[in-house]
Amino acid sequence: MTPASRAILSGMSAPPVTVLTATPEEANTIRAAVRAPDLSCLGPATVVAEARHTDGLLSLLSDPGVSGPIYDLPRPITRESIAAWIMDNARLQAIGEALLTVSLDETGVVAGYSRFSIWPDRSSAEIAGARRADQQNSGSGTAGAARSFGFMFEVLGVRLVGLTAALDNVRSARVIEAAGFVDKGERLSTSPDGSTRQSRYWEMTREDWLTRRRLIT
Repeated sequence: MTPASRAILSGMSAPPVTVLTATPEEANTIRAAVRAPDLSCLGPATVVAEARHTDGLLSLLSDPGVSGPIYDLPRPITRESIAAWIMDNARLQAIGEALLTVSLDETGVVAGYSRFSIWPDRSSAEIAGARRADQQNSGSGTAGAARSFGFMFEVLGVRLVGLTAALDNVRSARVIEAAGFVDKGERLSTSPDGSTRQSRYWEMTREDWLTRRRLIT
């Protein structure tokens, strides 16, 4: 039996409320980092999603514990829609605006995923992701989220990250707030199929992230 899955961070693929303006040089640097990302800080078993990961992602995302809270997933979730999603993310990565990664367990099976949305012209990003339930409650989810935040700020080089979670997604809220993101209230999330929901919303700047890292190290 495949272990149940749960959302860690539930994004909506909308740019942060706070608007930053990147210089052309900064935006180009961010796009280059997305096109050829250094994934080493995300862990040795993290790779860019490819067609060969279609079935593993389908298994992971077919669980409502993942697909329910995360607004930027293709729907309905089928093998065909996941395959097309992987291809679309590859297209967006080629222009520096998205990155889909998967984490693999010791047997090479997809155990989690992260989907980074990037707005180079605004030096901003967000993330949605999930891990299998058998890898939950061990601290790995919180540690993995922290690595992902660091990846956006320090590897991709954005200056602002905005995050959302469903109002009842207590787990995501706990992870986000433990990382030091600032609660900005609520905002309306819109899914690719046009449906909407109210979500909790947080932001953090790179300066605040780096300051927090200095204080805890």
